[in-house]
Amino acid sequence: MINEVNSHHIILASQSPRRQELLSMTGIKFEVKVIPDINEEVEEGISVEEVPVWLAKKKQKAYEAFWTKPGNVVITADTIVCLQNEVLNKPLDKNSAKLMLSKLCGKKHRVITGVVLKSCSKEVAFSSVTEVWFKQLSEDEINYYVENYQPMDKAGAYGIQEWIGLIGISRINGSYFNVVGLPVDRLYDELKNF
Repeated sequence: MINEVNSHHIILASQSPRRQELLSMTGIKFEVKVIPDINEEVEEGISVEEVPVWLAKKKQKAYEAFWTKPGNVVITADTIVCLQNEVLNKPLDKNSAKLMLSKLCGKKHRVITGVVLKSCSKEVAFSSVTEVWFKQLSEDEINYYVENYQPMDKAGAYGIQEWIGLIGISRINGSYFNVVGLPVDRLYDELKNF
Protein backbone atom coordinates (compact mmCIF):
# COMPACT_ATOMS: atom_id res chain seq x y z
CA MET A 1 0.00 0.00 0.00
CA ILE A 2 2.86 2.43 0.73
CA ASN A 3 3.99 2.15 -2.92
CA GLU A 4 0.47 3.10 -4.00
CA VAL A 5 0.60 6.21 -1.81
CA ASN A 6 4.09 7.07 -3.07
CA SER A 7 2.91 6.92 -6.69
CA HIS A 8 1.58 10.46 -6.19
CA HIS A 9 3.79 13.52 -5.88
CA ILE A 10 2.79 14.57 -2.37
CA ILE A 11 3.38 18.11 -1.20
CA LEU A 12 3.12 19.00 2.47
CA ALA A 13 2.18 22.66 2.62
CA SER A 14 3.40 23.35 6.14
CA GLN A 15 6.32 24.97 7.88
CA SER A 16 5.66 22.94 11.03
CA PRO A 17 8.69 20.77 11.83
CA ARG A 18 6.37 18.49 13.85
CA ARG A 19 4.10 17.81 10.85
CA GLN A 20 7.11 17.20 8.64
CA GLU A 21 8.60 14.73 11.13
CA LEU A 22 5.31 12.86 11.64
CA LEU A 23 4.66 12.48 7.92
CA SER A 24 8.24 11.30 7.28
CA MET A 25 7.82 8.61 9.98
CA THR A 26 5.06 6.98 7.85
CA GLY A 27 7.45 6.20 4.99
CA ILE A 28 5.50 8.47 2.66
CA LYS A 29 7.69 10.39 0.24
CA PHE A 30 6.82 14.09 0.12
CA GLU A 31 8.15 17.53 -0.63
CA VAL A 32 7.68 20.53 1.66
CA LYS A 33 6.47 23.81 0.20
CA VAL A 34 6.14 26.87 2.38
CA ILE A 35 4.66 30.18 1.31
CA PRO A 36 4.16 33.30 3.44
CA ASP A 37 1.62 33.02 6.24
CA ILE A 38 -2.02 33.52 5.33
CA ASN A 39 -4.47 35.56 7.35
CA GLU A 40 -5.97 33.07 9.82
CA GLU A 41 -8.84 35.33 10.85
CA VAL A 42 -12.05 33.30 10.85
CA GLU A 43 -15.30 34.54 9.35
CA GLU A 44 -18.35 35.05 11.55
CA GLY A 45 -20.78 32.17 11.86
CA ILE A 46 -18.30 29.31 11.58
CA SER A 47 -18.60 26.85 14.47
CA VAL A 48 -15.52 25.96 16.51
CA GLU A 49 -15.59 22.39 15.15
CA GLU A 50 -15.49 23.69 11.55
CA VAL A 51 -12.64 26.19 12.04
CA PRO A 52 -9.65 23.84 11.42
CA VAL A 53 -11.00 22.46 8.11
CA TRP A 54 -12.08 25.97 7.05
CA LEU A 55 -8.53 27.26 7.70
CA ALA A 56 -6.93 24.26 5.94
CA LYS A 57 -9.11 24.98 2.88
CA LYS A 58 -8.13 28.65 3.04
CA LYS A 59 -4.47 27.60 3.03
CA GLN A 60 -5.10 25.39 -0.04
CA LYS A 61 -6.00 28.48 -2.10
CA ALA A 62 -2.45 29.78 -1.61
CA TYR A 63 -1.05 26.54 -3.10
CA GLU A 64 -3.18 26.49 -6.24
CA ALA A 65 -0.09 26.54 -8.48
CA PHE A 66 0.88 23.15 -6.98
CA TRP A 67 -2.43 21.24 -6.79
CA THR A 68 -3.49 22.22 -10.33
CA LYS A 69 -0.50 20.31 -11.73
CA PRO A 70 -1.54 16.71 -12.64
CA GLY A 71 -0.06 14.06 -10.32
CA ASN A 72 0.35 16.42 -7.36
CA VAL A 73 -1.51 16.03 -4.08
CA VAL A 74 -1.21 18.96 -1.68
CA ILE A 75 -1.78 18.46 2.06
CA THR A 76 -2.71 21.42 4.25
CA ALA A 77 -3.60 21.26 7.93
CA ASP A 78 -4.56 23.48 10.84
CA THR A 79 -4.75 22.62 14.54
CA ILE A 80 -6.71 24.46 17.21
CA VAL A 81 -7.04 24.02 20.96
CA CYS A 82 -10.58 24.50 22.19
CA LEU A 83 -11.46 25.03 25.87
CA GLN A 84 -15.26 24.81 26.03
CA ASN A 85 -16.07 27.19 23.15
CA GLU A 86 -12.95 29.36 23.41
CA VAL A 87 -10.27 28.83 20.77
CA LEU A 88 -6.74 29.15 22.15
CA ASN A 89 -4.49 30.09 19.25
CA LYS A 90 -0.73 30.57 19.35
CA PRO A 91 0.21 32.92 22.19
CA LEU A 92 1.37 36.43 21.36
CA ASP A 93 4.02 36.54 24.10
CA LYS A 94 5.22 34.74 27.23
CA ASN A 95 2.51 36.31 29.39
CA SER A 96 -0.29 35.15 27.10
CA ALA A 97 1.31 31.67 27.03
CA LYS A 98 1.26 31.53 30.82
CA LEU A 99 -2.37 32.71 30.88
CA MET A 100 -3.41 30.03 28.37
CA LEU A 101 -1.68 27.28 30.34
CA SER A 102 -3.33 28.51 33.54
CA LYS A 103 -6.74 28.28 31.82
CA LEU A 104 -6.04 24.69 30.71
CA CYS A 105 -4.95 23.51 34.18
CA GLY A 106 -7.31 21.10 35.89
CA LYS A 107 -9.61 20.94 32.87
CA LYS A 108 -10.38 18.91 29.77
CA HIS A 109 -9.95 20.56 26.37
CA ARG A 110 -10.20 19.43 22.75
CA VAL A 111 -7.51 19.50 20.09
CA ILE A 112 -9.01 19.60 16.61
CA THR A 113 -6.92 19.25 13.46
CA GLY A 114 -8.43 19.89 10.05
CA VAL A 115 -6.72 18.33 7.04
CA VAL A 116 -7.35 18.89 3.33
CA LEU A 117 -5.93 16.76 0.50
CA LYS A 118 -6.27 18.40 -2.90
CA SER A 119 -5.33 17.57 -6.47
CA CYS A 120 -6.49 18.99 -9.79
CA SER A 121 -9.42 16.55 -9.82
CA LYS A 122 -10.28 15.78 -6.21
CA GLU A 123 -10.52 17.22 -2.70
CA VAL A 124 -10.90 15.36 0.61
CA ALA A 125 -11.35 17.24 3.88
CA PHE A 126 -11.64 15.81 7.38
CA SER A 127 -10.99 16.68 10.99
CA SER A 128 -9.75 14.70 13.96
CA VAL A 129 -10.64 15.45 17.59
CA THR A 130 -8.66 14.43 20.67
CA GLU A 131 -9.72 15.18 24.23
CA VAL A 132 -6.88 16.13 26.59
CA TRP A 133 -6.99 16.31 30.40
CA PHE A 134 -4.51 18.69 32.05
CA LYS A 135 -3.48 18.29 35.68
CA GLN A 136 -3.41 21.29 37.99
CA LEU A 137 0.05 22.83 37.57
CA SER A 138 1.76 25.30 39.88
CA GLU A 139 2.77 28.77 38.74
CA ASP A 140 6.42 27.67 39.01
CA GLU A 141 5.78 24.69 36.69
CA ILE A 142 4.04 26.89 34.13
CA ASN A 143 6.85 29.46 34.31
CA TYR A 144 9.49 26.72 33.93
CA TYR A 145 7.81 25.39 30.80
CA VAL A 146 7.36 28.81 29.19
CA GLU A 147 10.95 29.84 29.93
CA ASN A 148 12.60 26.57 28.82
CA TYR A 149 10.52 25.40 25.84
CA GLN A 150 8.89 26.94 22.78
CA PRO A 151 5.20 27.53 23.50
CA MET A 152 4.98 30.50 21.11
CA ASP A 153 4.56 28.45 17.91
CA LYS A 154 1.91 26.11 19.31
CA ALA A 155 -1.85 26.41 19.59
CA GLY A 156 -2.79 26.43 23.26
CA ALA A 157 0.83 27.31 24.16
CA TYR A 158 2.00 23.73 24.68
CA GLY A 159 3.47 20.70 22.95
CA ILE A 160 2.31 17.34 24.30
CA GLN A 161 5.64 15.82 23.19
CA GLU A 162 7.56 18.21 25.47
CA TRP A 163 8.15 18.39 29.24
CA ILE A 164 4.66 19.68 29.99
CA GLY A 165 3.12 16.66 28.29
CA LEU A 166 5.22 14.33 30.43
CA ILE A 167 4.30 15.91 33.76
CA GLY A 168 1.07 17.80 33.11
CA ILE A 169 -1.26 15.66 31.03
CA SER A 170 -3.08 12.93 32.90
CA ARG A 171 -4.86 11.31 29.95
CA ILE A 172 -6.09 11.69 26.39
CA ASN A 173 -8.99 10.25 24.41
CA GLY A 174 -8.15 9.98 20.72
CA SER A 175 -5.03 10.28 18.59
CA TYR A 176 -1.85 11.37 20.39
CA PHE A 177 -0.32 12.42 17.06
CA ASN A 178 -3.31 14.65 16.38
CA VAL A 179 -2.30 16.65 19.47
CA VAL A 180 1.27 16.84 18.17
CA GLY A 181 -0.19 18.38 14.99
CA LEU A 182 -1.17 15.75 12.42
CA PRO A 183 -3.57 12.78 12.68
CA VAL A 184 -1.25 10.54 10.66
CA ASP A 185 -3.32 7.36 11.05
CA ARG A 186 -6.36 8.95 9.36
CA LEU A 187 -4.20 10.85 6.87
CA TYR A 188 -2.47 7.63 5.78
CA ASP A 189 -5.86 5.95 5.19
CA GLU A 190 -7.14 8.93 3.23
CA LEU A 191 -4.01 9.00 1.06
CA LYS A 192 -4.37 5.26 0.34
CA ASN A 193 -7.94 5.89 -0.87
CA PHE A 194 -7.13 9.10 -2.73
